Amino acid sequence: MSKPRVLFVSRERLRLPLDETQQRKWDAVGDVLEQRVLAAAAPGSPRRDGVFSLWPELPTLDGPLYYSALPGRVAASLRSFSPDAIFVQGVHEAAEVLAVRGALRSRARVILDVQGDWRAVTRLYGSRARRLLDPVGDAVGASVVRRVDGIRTLSEFTSSLVRGAGGEVTSEFPPFVDTAVFLDPPVEPPPAQPTVLFVGVLERYKGFDTLARAWPQVGPEARLHVVGRGTLAPLAERLAADGARWTRSLDASGVRLAMDESTLLCLPSRAEGLGRVVIEAMCRGRAVVGGRAGGIPDLVAEDVDGLLADPDDPGELAAALLRGLDEAGRLGTAARQAGERLAVTPAQYGAQIERLVRTVLGG
Repeated sequence: MSKPRVLFVSRERLRLPLDETQQRKWDAVGDVLEQRVLAAAAPGSPRRDGVFSLWPELPTLDGPLYYSALPGRVAASLRSFSPDAIFVQGVHEAAEVLAVRGALRSRARVILDVQGDWRAVTRLYGSRARRLLDPVGDAVGASVVRRVDGIRTLSEFTSSLVRGAGGEVTSEFPPFVDTAVFLDPPVEPPPAQPTVLFVGVLERYKGFDTLARAWPQVGPEARLHVVGRGTLAPLAERLAADGARWTRSLDASGVRLAMDESTLLCLPSRAEGLGRVVIEAMCRGRAVVGGRAGGIPDLVAEDVDGLLADPDDPGELAAALLRGLDEAGRLGTAARQAGERLAVTPAQYGAQIERLVRTVLGG
């Protein structure tokens, strides 16, 4: 049986050569599919190899220029690679891919990868001026989910978004988690000093502003480690000035080390699709204090392996963090059990992608 030819399209930032985690992911997919990847480049990364074509990070207007160039990049790949399917992360990217497919009269099937709430892109990410684009973004999302040939979702939350917009879910399965990094190494005991870890983009989408307001209520005995970059970086600078640790970026092994040096993970997101970092923390035996929103409640069992709080209520989040630190042992043990259930091997992940593609292709 020949491998389906699949073009993957996303704004994910990658670095060439790939780190070990990304290499395991794409090797697993490459074992079952013939693939080409259009994505974005991490700062300083080469832009091309035999599989990857990466958009450079630009100092200004990076987003508008990326979307302006995407149709031409997709068209070039359709002509040179002739994929059977195009696997697209994001409704806005999928809208452009559908337009290019129609213009070129390509027969490639378009599969939409719904990682989160597409409405959050204008509401909870970047400048508040983006709210002016709410009606356009909502309309694009609703149109795309009804026009694509297949849809992959991460969780019941993301599946409900698709169904609510009139689309049909082809397959639902969680994101790739590198089991070799997060599950296989023996679990380390929590540190002597209570430590809370946040990993994610520094945006309202992730509830980082709520964490920043909540942290003074947690008390001086606990430490905070923030990992991420984004438009709310000034809040991280303020927290760092008051004694928090701030790391702009970490690879998968660095995230694992940060988890092992922490007592629990805090992810107070307002519209998380699922939260891969939640699964990673659970694999490391760490409890999670998450936002009671989006797909996080699909992962975190309240008072079993973590705690949930209103992502807009700093007082409630602070109380959940204090309780989570106090009960981290009990919650962390259950979290590890959940991580073992949720994690999949690279081969299993590749098989899930292949089944989805072959289903959409009709065989």
